[in-house]
Amino acid sequence: MQLWVAYRGGQPVGRISAQIDALRLERYDDATGHFGVLEAIDDPTVFAALLHAAEAWLRAQGMRRVVGPFNLSINGDIGILVDGFEFPPVVLTATGGRYYDAPCAGAGVPKNEGRRRLHAGLSGDAHGALAERARRAQEAARIQIRRINKGALQAEVAAISTVFNDAWSDNWGFVPFTEAEFAELAKALKWIVPPDFVQFAYVDGELAAMLVILPNLNELIANLGGRLLPFGWLRVLWRLRRRPPRSARVAQMGVRKKFQNTTLTMALTFGLIEAVREPILQRQMDHLEMSWILEDNFRMLRVMRLLGGHRYKTYRVYEKLLA
Repeated sequence: MQLWVAYRGGQPVGRISAQIDALRLERYDDATGHFGVLEAIDDPTVFAALLHAAEAWLRAQGMRRVVGPFNLSINGDIGILVDGFEFPPVVLTATGGRYYDAPCAGAGVPKNEGRRRLHAGLSGDAHGALAERARRAQEAARIQIRRINKGALQAEVAAISTVFNDAWSDNWGFVPFTEAEFAELAKALKWIVPPDFVQFAYVDGELAAMLVILPNLNELIANLGGRLLPFGWLRVLWRLRRRPPRSARVAQMGVRKKFQNTTLTMALTFGLIEAVREPILQRQMDHLEMSWILEDNFRMLRVMRLLGGHRYKTYRVYEKLLA
């Protein structure tokens, strides 16, 4: 990885990274590198200089294509927001100015795999019908659903890893989560995520699917001035328990391939969503973001529509062949 800051008149006006993901190259062998952490003032020449620096470094490393922004991998936050600016960003998602898209598109070719996000309502008659459908499907298919056991956190995180790395393995740009990344997830689950926000689904006793929801910490840190030290983190923990956020994000959800494209797929999905609906409503949350969803993931988009969701933000990923 290489990092740059752009200066004008002694003042920082932009930043960018360029990085090579060894796991991606091992999986795809496509000489693709990435740029990320892109921020700049509203000046196309600053964007051009930053992107040129990243591309030149990647080219010197033997890369033939660049895709981004990835912060810093596809398993981090990715893309540039191109619509939905009226809504604040939720936890672990990027945002930026309305002007970011044009200079990036001008420097490369926008990928068709734009990132779409959906805003799902959590009340209304549709959810009563959903609950009944999930109950009947679980009885017929012998599906069991349980929440995470924090007393066996390492084993539970391993179960999340098993489902994720199997369920997502055919998705665009998939790179498996590493043990180190899941160790970081374990820390978040221990201190930040309520136990009923993580659910596992089993079919006849076999692990089949999982769901992980993150409380929207952005609500809690907005007035900390970007500083968690020395006492900001204590405020966050206190607010989580005394004044929890009113929104959350579905950060991970997956059905193992063995159970995909079967009569069990919808039952597992609806069952997991129904399992977290009541805990969400008990905390008076009124906004659940489900992101990211590829725009050609029609099965998941259909599920979101059945849940009452609608697309309210779009992110774009860019790629360019390096001469």
